[in-house]
Amino acid sequence: MALPLDEQLAQLDDLTIGDLRARWVKLTGRAAPRLGTGLLRLALAYEIQTRALGGLSRGAQQRLTQLAVAKTTTRSAVPGMRLVREWNGVVHIVTVGENGEIEWNGKTWRSLSEVARAITGTRWSGPAFFGLKIMRKAAA
Repeated sequence: MALPLDEQLAQLDDLTIGDLRARWVKLTGRAAPRLGTGLLRLALAYEIQTRALGGLSRGAQQRLTQLAVAKTTTRSAVPGMRLVREWNGVVHIVTVGENGEIEWNGKTWRSLSEVARAITGTRWSGPAFFGLKIMRKAAA
């Protein structure tokens, strides 16, 4: 029987760098990354928690990847927000409901991308179509 999560994490404090590397290999099946003791301890704690509680949501993973690449930034659509976009001479207004639902043309949609697709007839990133996703300026 596995130890409770808090006990597994507490045990990491007492491990040497060699023990941490061995634990990493046992846990992940991969060679340990070349990190110092403190960072390897944090990486192991993350891996243990991910296995016990589940990893990051798809949205969080995408946001982190976007930040790492740093080519665009996306603002979140928040409840009460109204997004306006003109397309082929027609103004379209989308409202974000209190529970994050997307309302357009008297109908509720699952995502901004679905609305953008309905408006244009082609696949679009909803945040890009409605101006929530913008290119970042190059570093000086």
